Amino acid sequence: MKTADSAHCAHSTPAGSEDDLPLKGIRVVEMSHMVMGPTCGMILGDLGADVIKVEPPRGDGTRRLLGTGAGFFRTFNRNKRSVTLDMESEEGVAALQKLVDGADVFIENFKPGRMQQLGIDYESVRTRNPKIIYVSHKGFLKGPYDQRLALDEVVQMMAGLAYMTGPVGRPLRAGSSVNDIMGGMFGAIGVLAALYQRRDSGRGKEVQSALFENCVLLSAQHMQQYAVTGEAAAPMPARISAWAVYDVFELAGGEQMFIAATGDTQWRTLCEVLERPDLLADPRLQTNNQRVLLREWLLQTLRATLASIDGKALAPELERRGIPFAPISRPEELFDDPHLKASGGMARLTLEDGSQTDMPLLPISMDGERLQPRRPIAGIGEHTQEVMRELGYSDAQIAAFSQDRLKQAS
Repeated sequence: MKTADSAHCAHSTPAGSEDDLPLKGIRVVEMSHMVMGPTCGMILGDLGADVIKVEPPRGDGTRRLLGTGAGFFRTFNRNKRSVTLDMESEEGVAALQKLVDGADVFIENFKPGRMQQLGIDYESVRTRNPKIIYVSHKGFLKGPYDQRLALDEVVQMMAGLAYMTGPVGRPLRAGSSVNDIMGGMFGAIGVLAALYQRRDSGRGKEVQSALFENCVLLSAQHMQQYAVTGEAAAPMPARISAWAVYDVFELAGGEQMFIAATGDTQWRTLCEVLERPDLLADPRLQTNNQRVLLREWLLQTLRATLASIDGKALAPELERRGIPFAPISRPEELFDDPHLKASGGMARLTLEDGSQTDMPLLPISMDGERLQPRRPIAGIGEHTQEVMRELGYSDAQIAAFSQDRLKQAS
């Protein structure tokens, strides 16, 4: 079940003590939206940092997205406090500057030039706070393209990923925000490296992560395939597979399953599981390379056999015998995935309206424990008073902030 009223669900609880988290005591100010910057902040927050998300008076516009963006905010903004500041007012800008001046890390992902307008570009901030680690998430690293605006889809088209994903002549973006998410991840890796180096140097560092260069890394294996073979890599649907059995098959009742046999031992085992001794004995199919040469005929033969086999009976046999396989799952089906549920790969996350949802956790464990949600998704400006007091603002000043916020939000 995707969501439930909080009255019927336990609150999210951490695994182990918060004192054990590696980034305890690190303060992060995040001024970002959409996916890339928030992913960086979420990773640092999951690792124990105090992440303060700065939003405009009406809240991050990502909160209000529909369609494919409807899940963005709740997915990438756990373990954060929310502060609302009006960047059109002198008081709001001054408060942001004061917040950043006392931070260990600042995260931003706005268009080139915006931070300079606010006086919180890297050169300005490090003059006041030499220990700051300033991480920018952009479309492109420095170079001829660095003033362009970019989206995940834009760089997938530019960097070869869309070409490799779709059929010949039909470039197709990957079915998730792969570069935004990985770009945020690389930003977090840069932050961790800079924090480690700061222990000795005492100085911060500017870190940049970019969508285009991220996507080029995803295409690097295909670049090197060309360098090694002299032949351009074909799009994945048209590729010449290195393995004869490495495809999606339709089973009884229309169920689909990916099955692979990447070596001779797996091939022999698969023939035994499918009760096809004739294929195992066929002299034309004794090695993988021989099978690749007859791949079209072989796959057709296997499809005929598999079409009458029940997937529920086949899956445990393939698992027991060590054959790589996978049912073709839809994202909504993962809420009930037995491995994710039994292994603690998902946790109950409280949303800003008090309801709850199961949320996948970071795909790492530390001493066998998964990094948990410690804070619900914050309401818009929920922690403004708390954070402003920490900065030394009086209750009267905070009240004035609140009034300005209400005017801007109305």
